[in-house]
Amino acid sequence: MFLVALAVLCAIIWMGLLFCHGHFWQSGPILQPASVAGAQADIAPDVTVVVPARDEEASIEAALGSLLQQDYPGALSVILVNDRSTDGTGALARALPDTHNRLSVLEGANPEAGWSGKLWAVAQGVHEAERQSPHGSGYLFLTDADIIHDPAHISTLVAKAQTDRLHMVSEMVELQCVTLAERALVPAFVFFFTLLYPFAKVNNPKDKTAGAAGGTILLRRDMLRQIGGIEALKGALIDDCTLAACVKQAGGRLYLGHSCLARSIRPYPSAADIWRMITRTAYVQLNFSPLLLVLTVLAMLVVWVAPITLALYAHGAAQWIGTGVWLASTLSFLPTLRRFRLSPLWALALPLIAAFYTAATLGSALNHHRGHGVVWKNRAYTGVIPNNGRASPPEAGQNIQIPGR
Repeated sequence: MFLVALAVLCAIIWMGLLFCHGHFWQSGPILQPASVAGAQADIAPDVTVVVPARDEEASIEAALGSLLQQDYPGALSVILVNDRSTDGTGALARALPDTHNRLSVLEGANPEAGWSGKLWAVAQGVHEAERQSPHGSGYLFLTDADIIHDPAHISTLVAKAQTDRLHMVSEMVELQCVTLAERALVPAFVFFFTLLYPFAKVNNPKDKTAGAAGGTILLRRDMLRQIGGIEALKGALIDDCTLAACVKQAGGRLYLGHSCLARSIRPYPSAADIWRMITRTAYVQLNFSPLLLVLTVLAMLVVWVAPITLALYAHGAAQWIGTGVWLASTLSFLPTLRRFRLSPLWALALPLIAAFYTAATLGSALNHHRGHGVVWKNRAYTGVIPNNGRASPPEAGQNIQIPGR
């Protein structure tokens, strides 16, 4: 009787996920190349790109070069924040050809108390953008130093924002999927992300779900000022989703989708590399709550492990129901695998992959309780007060102080 009840519970949960959770398992929206309305410099809004970079010697030339070569008709400027790099990141950036005089390289200061690493670098870049254009309109484009952009990418994002009157446009870039570890684990990262933040719900202004992918975020500058400036994110350890929450709470309209015009070139050669990526923020996602951790582990077991276990080892009704649920969960992974151009046979490994992510979440909690904190680019942040975007933002106009500026 217990096994039948467990099988029925699994079936109910999966029916809810498949049909009442924003169709998270579908391929999701993808922006196709587009031009800004009019395609004229005097009509296209200004865009300022902010790129935080710390020890990105391997990727900075390709990533920054793709931004400097954007086919954008309006004013486009790029601010690279060299966040105390110990390699040649800054020198390589300054040596890049910049025929349109778009690039500024800002040497970052040491983090102030209460700021996490990447976000502190972004904050400095945003304040430099404000210094260069104190009352500027248009957009900020926040992106990473390991992403290559198609020449039409920024034009496409701006066109989407203008056409749909959006305040924030974000995309999940194409992730590298070459090594065995990447093929096994990276598609599931995207799959679980869409499970947490179903794109249809994020894009629905009537739904409270807010999410973003930090690799590409186009944000209206007036909306950033409305939520209290970049200071509204101070303490955020998952800064992209915190920003999305602030924007949506302020009445802003969001778009989140997949990208076919931007791809990450950051490699994850081994499972250990992906493990470190997950453990960095998995427990943050749970607000450092032991109760939520326990509930999450139980949910992962019921959703991913129980169906295949019932299919293989139960009997009678429990086995038949478990088999059906397992097949449904397996099929739900196929659109993600198709996007990565991988064999559908990888879907059979989903319970094991889910177990890996569950173990990494437990590892993230263990790191926190050991006092290791959140680590970004060899910096640990143990004293940061987490900000999930639900707290009231600071008053607009507050400034951070950047030493030496």
